[in-house]
Amino acid sequence: MRKVAIAGLCFLVQMVCAQEMSCCGKLPSRFATSPEAPAGMVWIPAGEFVMGGSGPYARPDEQPLHKVKLDGFWISRTPITNDKFAEFVKATGHVTTAERAPTVEEILSQTPPGTPPPPAEMLVAASLVFKPSKHPVPLDNPLVWWEWKAGANWRHPDGPGSSIEGKGDHPVVHVSWFDAQAYCKWAGGRLPTEAEWEYAARGGLDQKPYVWGDEPVDAQKCNIWQGLFPVTNTLEDGFLTTSPVGRFPPNGYGLFDMAGNVWEWVNDWYRPDSYAQDATNSVTLNPQGAASGYDPEEPYTPKRVIRGGSFLCNDQYCSGYRPSARMKTSPDTSSIHSGFRCVWIQGL
Repeated sequence: MRKVAIAGLCFLVQMVCAQEMSCCGKLPSRFATSPEAPAGMVWIPAGEFVMGGSGPYARPDEQPLHKVKLDGFWISRTPITNDKFAEFVKATGHVTTAERAPTVEEILSQTPPGTPPPPAEMLVAASLVFKPSKHPVPLDNPLVWWEWKAGANWRHPDGPGSSIEGKGDHPVVHVSWFDAQAYCKWAGGRLPTEAEWEYAARGGLDQKPYVWGDEPVDAQKCNIWQGLFPVTNTLEDGFLTTSPVGRFPPNGYGLFDMAGNVWEWVNDWYRPDSYAQDATNSVTLNPQGAASGYDPEEPYTPKRVIRGGSFLCNDQYCSGYRPSARMKTSPDTSSIHSGFRCVWIQGL
């Protein structure tokens, strides 16, 4: 998702808001002693599948294909909604990354040595908001369709003056990896591993290109971009941005929005070669991903994996709604199309 180096680009320097302070504190858990799964979760049975992608849209970091075996787990039926996140904030007083101004030190820690500090006016609480182009543009420069907007956060997804009123059942957005982790910990769970997420997304359909099988994507299957990206959205699916969770058909496990709507954070660090080691095994049991993050396109910025695609995905630019598609971003980044869901394991 973020392909442009942070160094030397003020726009992307502003994106870096690495503030972990309140995300890993001792937060009260609602479900720590519950003998049963929390409401709103679906049981994913133990099993084995082939992880990774093939075909015309598969990228090198989705390969090689390799066998994975997982224990059973519970996972959220839908992405976490605004209403659910509001409960968490009310109970804990959590302040999201997007609601806190970054420091110079935090920004420079993820840039090449010698990068000049950003100007003071950039050190404000802000987040990434989509900005459609007025005319066709090359699709190799995301700066064209992203705006770092002061005051954009989960309560104000389009910036000051916007709100989530009437959108309690939409997925929460503008949450960083740290925010997602904090919520899951409070809820007595954690973020899914990348393997768990892909296994759940496939819904029992091993090695299929989409969560619904082989049929091509269309506006009846998921919330994505229709039309010429990033200029014109024809709204064939009825939504310009997020849609209420559960509006489109579920997959084979009864999970909603595993394709499109919002990208979803997973626990794993991103490395483009992280599948290579697992592929040397006949089968890998419960993989936890790489020990550290590395993106050769931005080597000074460790990143976490996001999965599932969003309302901005389009085959012209990003076919990220495929279950094998891997994207990455720094864990402190928040945007208008990134959310999450949780897993829960009894006795966790």
